Amino acid sequence: MHVGFFFMLTCHVLFVVKQGGWAVGMCPMHERVERVKHTGGCHCGAVRFDVWSSPDLLVFDCDCSICTKKQNHHFIVPENQFTLLQGLENINTYTFNTHIGKHTFCSTCGVQSFFTPRSNPDGYGIAPHCLDPGTVRSVTVEKFCGQKYEETMKNHPNIRDLSKPVAETHTVEVGSLHTP
Repeated sequence: MHVGFFFMLTCHVLFVVKQGGWAVGMCPMHERVERVKHTGGCHCGAVRFDVWSSPDLLVFDCDCSICTKKQNHHFIVPENQFTLLQGLENINTYTFNTHIGKHTFCSTCGVQSFFTPRSNPDGYGIAPHCLDPGTVRSVTVEKFCGQKYEETMKNHPNIRDLSKPVAETHTVEVGSLHTP
């Protein structure tokens, strides 16, 4: 398993320790930052991806018309933290209304493992139930009122920030960490 550390360009890692199988970086100007490499995909395996995100997921439960129909729950990551490993030729896209959101799904099995949300067109919404087991530590679900989209976006404190690119990436192999 790989663990990445994401800091602002001015940040320096003070130390790295292994805690309960997770690597943690500490930064003097920022709070503890922790990211893991999740892998996942659709049901048939044609679409596979990896994504760097916290092991503690903030998942949105949206009640807009399409999310209600497909029971969409998702967490948001910046575009530069997502890599499609295989299956581009198997992905179909559905759009409606503003056509900003791109609802992608596997043309073989029909599963939507990721999509481009209207709220964060510069990122991806990842379906946590499509992640492979072993990298998620906890899930917190937050209701998102998609039926009143404009009002919800205006009042949400930080949803647009969730897809801002991460400035710098440091990756270490967990097995190679040595603790004093």
